Amino acid sequence: MMTKFNKLMALSFLLAASVLTAATYKGQKAYIESCKGCHGGGQELAASKKMSTWEKFMDKKGEKLADIHMSSKRAQASWEYFESRKFTKDSRHLEDFLTEYARDSGNVPACN
Repeated sequence: MMTKFNKLMALSFLLAASVLTAATYKGQKAYIESCKGCHGGGQELAASKKMSTWEKFMDKKGEKLADIHMSSKRAQASWEYFESRKFTKDSRHLEDFLTEYARDSGNVPACN
């Protein structure tokens, strides 16, 4: 039989886990706000690469993706974003969005 304390601890862990997980819809929102201007629709971009490729780009809070943008003069308009704390916070959600609709995911976003 669980004590009140154990029940409270279990509930706390469940809530913490739900807060820490990435969300596809948050990644889509971040993409629309920060990436769409240069890359167009997110569906096409996400489907341009395999899941494993997106995972490599987004490893270490998107470090490789940021490096690609930071080393390109054409991407200069995005440098501030990739240096920001916002990108660091968005990276897990962006990864979720990009891998969810990657070429080999078998997923196609629904029309809203």
